[in-house]
Amino acid sequence: MSLKVLGMILAGGQGSRLYPLTAKRAKPAVPFGARYRIIDFVLNNFINSRIYAIYVLTQFKAQSLTEHIQRNWRFGAFLDDHFVLLVPAQMYRYEELGAAWYRGTADAIYQNLHLISNNRPETVAVFGGDHIFKMNVAHMLDYHLDNRADITIAAYSVPVAEASRFGVLQVDDQWRLLDFEEKPKEPKPIPGRSDMALVSMGNYLFRTEALVELLEHDARDNNSSHDFGKDVIPRALKEGYRIQVYDFKRNPIPGQSGPNNYWRDVGTLDAYFEASMDLVAVTPEFDLYNEEWPLRAANYNSPPAKFVHEAGNRIGQAFNSLLAGGVIISGGTVRSSVLFRRVRVNSYALVERAVLFDHVEVGRYAKLKNVIVDKNVRIPPNTEIGFDLEADRARGFIVTPSGVVVVPKSYRF
Repeated sequence: MSLKVLGMILAGGQGSRLYPLTAKRAKPAVPFGARYRIIDFVLNNFINSRIYAIYVLTQFKAQSLTEHIQRNWRFGAFLDDHFVLLVPAQMYRYEELGAAWYRGTADAIYQNLHLISNNRPETVAVFGGDHIFKMNVAHMLDYHLDNRADITIAAYSVPVAEASRFGVLQVDDQWRLLDFEEKPKEPKPIPGRSDMALVSMGNYLFRTEALVELLEHDARDNNSSHDFGKDVIPRALKEGYRIQVYDFKRNPIPGQSGPNNYWRDVGTLDAYFEASMDLVAVTPEFDLYNEEWPLRAANYNSPPAKFVHEAGNRIGQAFNSLLAGGVIISGGTVRSSVLFRRVRVNSYALVERAVLFDHVEVGRYAKLKNVIVDKNVRIPPNTEIGFDLEADRARGFIVTPSGVVVVPKSYRF
């Protein structure tokens, strides 16, 4: 018996622009939103869309991601077609090259065609593992099948000024693909919308036979970079495959009123910080609390968050913030911040517009503003971070173009 849909998540990215958050972990393993990893969002999208057969393809700095998947994303042992399995890069042997790591996104799937053959799905969902979004993939699948498409590409509209970072699409009135340019210097706008461009989200549905044909052709092409956006999609368009474009903003999320507009590529430190700050809005555009679209995450059995002291100006308090289990606000103040597990903010400290990863302790009278602090860092009493950027650089901290200061994992003052 064959599966109807097989999910394959590309989770091997280095995420070099997120350094130092990716110094010891792959981009999809970077923590986000007080209790999640970035990859949790695409996994939840698949599970909530009843896609239960999922391979996660890893490559760079995969240990943290491997442990997260193995510990927290397991099905029972009795359903062969229900699984979330890791697929590490295994250095496929090519006749011309010898053993090679994944040479691109398309090559990552090509090197694992045996997994597709073993499961015999009708459709293969190839999604990235490094974006923050909700997507009812079942709705996209219905669209894909109704149009009898060989390939369906999920698309999102962005300002033209930002479109050079993506593959830019042109469609007809039936949303069939007419033109595709990967990361053009001068992106073509949407007809009638000179300020906006339609771009690929890097999420695809393939008719299985079409995917296999295209990947085998691509693997034989010595001039290819073996990337879906740069090579496979343009070839498919040129060779007459039926390619539909799916408008992400039409995607319905159960329990959510209004359009589904939120999709963030958190590929830079500033983008990551901005997406984190989106979560602390009074009415966030990306809602973590929708019971009809649950967002599963690791269950660490942490104790409840705790606020202590209420005397004079020594008050444990937090405003417009997300706090994970085990957080203790001991006489300090937290504003517009995201605090992960076991963070402690001591008396008279101020934490404002900050993202603090697991096991960060903020000493008495310390002040943090516009800061990301990775795991296992103790901020000494009276320390200020985010107020004097030159002093922060002198400590060896990364300071982003927008002035966000990043303290690396296990930093010692």
